[in-house]
Amino acid sequence: MDDQNKNTILAIVLSVVVLIAWQMLYVNPKIEKERQAADLQVQQEQTIDSSAAGGDTSGQSQGTAANQTPSSDIPSAQSAGSAPGDAGTPGNAAATREAALSNSERVPFENAHIIGSINLQAARIDDLKLKDYHISIDEKSPRVVLLSPSQTTNGYFAEFGFAGSGNSGSTPGPQTVWTVVSGETLTPETPLVLEWDNGQGVVFRRTITLDDTFLFSVEDEVINNSGSAVSLSPYGRITRFGLPATANIFVLHEGLIGYFGEEGLQEIDYGDLEDTNIISPAPAQAGWLGITDKYWATALIPGGTFKPRFAHFTEGRARYQSDFLVDPVTVQPGGTDTIEHRLFAGAKKTEIIDSYEARYGIPKFDLMIDWGWFYWITKPLFKLMNFLYQLLGNFGLSILATTVVIKAILFPLANLSYASMAKMKKVQPEMQKIKEEAGDDRLKMQQEMMALYKREKINPAAGCWPMLVQIPIFFALYKVIYVTIEMRHAPFFGWIQDLSAPDPTSLFNLFGLLPYDVPLFLMIGVWPLLMGITMFLQMQMNPAPPDPTQQMIFKWMPVVFTFMLATFPAGLVIYWAWNNTLSIIQQGIIMKRNGVKIELWDNLKSLFTRVSSKSASD
Repeated sequence: MDDQNKNTILAIVLSVVVLIAWQMLYVNPKIEKERQAADLQVQQEQTIDSSAAGGDTSGQSQGTAANQTPSSDIPSAQSAGSAPGDAGTPGNAAATREAALSNSERVPFENAHIIGSINLQAARIDDLKLKDYHISIDEKSPRVVLLSPSQTTNGYFAEFGFAGSGNSGSTPGPQTVWTVVSGETLTPETPLVLEWDNGQGVVFRRTITLDDTFLFSVEDEVINNSGSAVSLSPYGRITRFGLPATANIFVLHEGLIGYFGEEGLQEIDYGDLEDTNIISPAPAQAGWLGITDKYWATALIPGGTFKPRFAHFTEGRARYQSDFLVDPVTVQPGGTDTIEHRLFAGAKKTEIIDSYEARYGIPKFDLMIDWGWFYWITKPLFKLMNFLYQLLGNFGLSILATTVVIKAILFPLANLSYASMAKMKKVQPEMQKIKEEAGDDRLKMQQEMMALYKREKINPAAGCWPMLVQIPIFFALYKVIYVTIEMRHAPFFGWIQDLSAPDPTSLFNLFGLLPYDVPLFLMIGVWPLLMGITMFLQMQMNPAPPDPTQQMIFKWMPVVFTFMLATFPAGLVIYWAWNNTLSIIQQGIIMKRNGVKIELWDNLKSLFTRVSSKSASD
């Protein structure tokens, strides 16, 4: 196969790879905008206390609650993993979120990052807002609401309790109303202590603490003052009502998630769970489980060997649930037993999640962030970008600096590639002579070519390696910009106020100067144009290929890439444009060092000459 055919095949393959990546990766223009609109609507509904329907009965007396049959979506000690008909969702719905909050006794909590309240019924954490995040880049827009009472349309809460056995008597469950022993407001400095007596000699004392960010610790002390041993199983659950809006894009998992020792990471989409209703991984000695969105998550960290479960319930109101049931605990007469669980509820900020994994030994807790297949590239790449952000104070500048670091790391490979390409250009006359002398004798031509490559120390395949290495780096960078919350609403300069969103300008309304909106597919902003121009200039540094097919491919490739990348996050387009610019400089230096003519100016001159000649003839 001669070099022209190799180049043609390489160009076609790379084009196909990018086109497939665009189809699979980037349903972004439509899906992301629709998702943002859906999220905006949901958040506004929650924030302004919109109408709601259905939910748990609230405000019942303690006496009634003590004898209430626990909701069957709670794992039972006798039949863990089963999900019979639900008894926990009937009752009158609150008219608004505000009404749902006011209809129950509550204890407020607050730290530097979150604010909300705990419902004394079930000691349920069902009211939580993120103080540092807003639903849009406008800091005056409402704060992001993560958790809401079960009575609201988008109810979302976390709860801990006990599943009893025949000798345990009543145990704290969904209808239990706890009594406050101490703590008017839960803060990092002041824990909340609750208590409930089952009236049969067993007292449950719960101490809830809150750290400086997003972690609740729940310590349950079971005091057995009865005359016989009691056996009970601690449980925890995260329940979410209704199907939330998701990006529905394969590079990002949104849904139920957990990590369970040998079974590893479990990622379950809402649709997959609807098909099976119950998924019960094997029991685990350590791990975590919960529900994740793109930027936010809730996760239970059980305090003992537990049976995890993911469930979808349709009785009453449809809901999704991650729950666990800890192995039974037996408390002897006059004895006391203590068990501690934890709850994460907040933003998936890398530094915070990593600190929890290290501090509490939570296995693979960092996988709550969807680092993807290229974890071994993606996370180190983010750490590099975040480090540079700390130095430069701007994630856009961090992307530019990261590109320089990547180019430096890949310099030996790129240098070898460009040097080989330069040598190939230098021996073009000899290669042409070999082709003419060989005629139709393909075998002779290939033998002579190989001898020439060996004599001149040329590796024909060297030019492919930088492109191949760039593919996983490109995908990893895409993941970092698209998935990490640190990039959410991160500004660059000028009109780029969110590096995780596409460039908002368009050539077709003169970048906002003309007073009309353009269709989504014509949103070709400034940075995509700069990327296309730099790609075009990089291609013009080489002699025009003699094959018409190659000429057509290289002529239209910058245009195709410009339209495709216009819908990618602006941060990724900035990276590509800057990477092209550095490549042009690097390639020019190497070509000059090897005594090879840089064809850029001649190609540009020839191009404009042809355009002028064609215009004159018309």
